[in-house]
Amino acid sequence: MLSTPWLRRSFLAGTAAFAALMLVLGSIGPAAAQACKNRGNLDVRFCDDNGDLVADTPTDPSKWIDPDTLIFSYTPVEDPSVYENVFTEFLDYLAKKTGKKVKWYGAESYAAQVEAMRSGRLHVAGISTGPTVFGVNLAGYVPFAIMGKAGKIFGYRLQLITHKDSDIKKVSDLKGRKVAHVTPSSNSGNQAPRAFFKDMGVVPDKDYKVIYSGKHDNSIMGVANKDYDAAPIASSVLDRMHNKGVVNKNDLRVIWQSQLFPTTSYGLAYNLHPDLQKKVIDAFLTFDWKGTALYKEFKPRDGFVAINFKEHWKPIRLIQKENGVKYTDAALKGLKIKKKKKKKKKKK
Repeated sequence: MLSTPWLRRSFLAGTAAFAALMLVLGSIGPAAAQACKNRGNLDVRFCDDNGDLVADTPTDPSKWIDPDTLIFSYTPVEDPSVYENVFTEFLDYLAKKTGKKVKWYGAESYAAQVEAMRSGRLHVAGISTGPTVFGVNLAGYVPFAIMGKAGKIFGYRLQLITHKDSDIKKVSDLKGRKVAHVTPSSNSGNQAPRAFFKDMGVVPDKDYKVIYSGKHDNSIMGVANKDYDAAPIASSVLDRMHNKGVVNKNDLRVIWQSQLFPTTSYGLAYNLHPDLQKKVIDAFLTFDWKGTALYKEFKPRDGFVAINFKEHWKPIRLIQKENGVKYTDAALKGLKIKKKKKKKKKKK
């Protein structure tokens, strides 16, 4: 069930073409761009001739990469060192299946993660819901899996939380308050609430002050400690923090929640050798979670499930389109480019 008028209209209208990219990188000339039959929102370095909205593997074998060591990174939601231990058994399995050494990269931000893949320093990753689209368009990230339960995709909801002692009872009560958003590219922590709240008569930055916390757990702890009046967060993060005893749900109140969204995607760099790509994908889809740290951390999820970016990320792309998102470095990092004012010449 689609929960807002604009989202219903967007789905009925079908998959309209998205706006062309604003970012043109480096020294790629017109000839390279002309060689691509279709690109869509992808950066000029990538092609999408098969129309699946992700970068095609290069047709020229000389452009394939086959590193001795695969670099893996998980979305920077909480303490990177904790999640390195959680993924240890899986990374050992990935190494066995690929015949490669596998090294952990603890990214401190979504932007750092996307930049690492774009520069070739990151090969396999789990990227959060909203930044997944930036990874696809800016870095040649190709999502192929998601965590699931009993072979089905496990989703999460955007939840708007406040402290139990707060007088905030509904979305309209946010007016004049101090509200924590996560980062500009976060789906549940920024993009989705900007789209949904606007349809409910509340415009972030205009009706309430937005403060970017950097991570979902920062927003949650900030509300629990009464540093923020409220915060839109991912229900899956709140559930994990509650289960680990980091925060008590009884100290918080959920004012509003959305439909289900896909969780963190798992994918690889578009230019990995095709044989290596198959081995990486096979490692994800055949890994047995029973008795592992992954299952303990993410239960009731019990395995990785295959996904299709074009199909499963459609609601996320529509939300970002509604918000006028441009897939650029500046948008990913939340930077505002200020125009220099021309100095007026003093009259003599």
